Amino acid sequence: MRLLLLDTASLYFRAYFGMPDSLRSPDGRPVNAVRGLLDMIAFLVTEHRPDRVVACWDDDWRPAFRVEAIGSYKEHRVAELRSDGPDVEEMPEDLRAQIPVIVDVLAALGIARVGSPGYEADDVIGTLVAREVAAHGPGADGGTPDEAEGPGPQVGIVTGDRDLFQLVDDAAGVVVLYPARGVRDPDVVDQARLAEKYGVPTGTAYAEMAVLRGDPSDGLPGVAGIGEKTAAKLLATFGTLDRILAAAAAGEKGVTPSQRTKIAAAADYLAVAPDVVRVAHDAPLEPFDDALPDGPADPDTLETLAERWGIGSSVRRVVSALQA
Repeated sequence: MRLLLLDTASLYFRAYFGMPDSLRSPDGRPVNAVRGLLDMIAFLVTEHRPDRVVACWDDDWRPAFRVEAIGSYKEHRVAELRSDGPDVEEMPEDLRAQIPVIVDVLAALGIARVGSPGYEADDVIGTLVAREVAAHGPGADGGTPDEAEGPGPQVGIVTGDRDLFQLVDDAAGVVVLYPARGVRDPDVVDQARLAEKYGVPTGTAYAEMAVLRGDPSDGLPGVAGIGEKTAAKLLATFGTLDRILAAAAAGEKGVTPSQRTKIAAAADYLAVAPDVVRVAHDAPLEPFDDALPDGPADPDTLETLAERWGIGSSVRRVVSALQA
């Protein structure tokens, strides 16, 4: 695999809730999220042998441009509203305390950690996928990804967030590794899987279905009374969200009177929701080196962190994976 993109917050949340809280540092502080994330990285590097890895980061988990469009966006997850920076996200304090440790360990390992002020990790991932597709994916001739790369996906996005299914693109070799059963046995989401499970043929169609369906976990109301199956059916009939809205406004066959009423009632939401649901493809990113290191960038600091936090076994697994 050419590039592995980690939705880091999604993974450390999963690690925190999936690993026992009995995992503690020598002075008794929790390290289950740190150890769980490192073990995930060790497995992913060993299993997929990427050339490059990026730990994508939420510099702002609730960006202003999305909140300005839809005020309820992630509102239920706000612990503290801030005027001088990103709002504070509600999370267990035992997890919050581990995030700086994760930052330090990734830096000592030499694994790129990339965020963008005012953007979510999803937007960083969308931007890196767009750059990768521009460099290696289908070009102006409509061809397939570089043949020299060999068969199979060339960009893997590891996330527990279905929003990123919108980036799935067979022609460009982009898949999502969705850890429904864990990172070791992910649901590999390609276009066939989207069609099978959600009834939509592409990542773009998945995003448009998500607009109609909504997402309570993100505070997106959707169109009341139009769920996932109805949204997929409308997209199968009309092809795009714009065509659905035009057909509803014109009273075309294929949109029932009830659906027309529901879509009309959600007009204000539908005017702004696509730009909220769609991940950015142009988030500004500082220069960084995403090459998979062949060993720790700072061995002394890594050894100190491993000893201080009692995470030596997990650190050694990552280092062994890097050096394999």
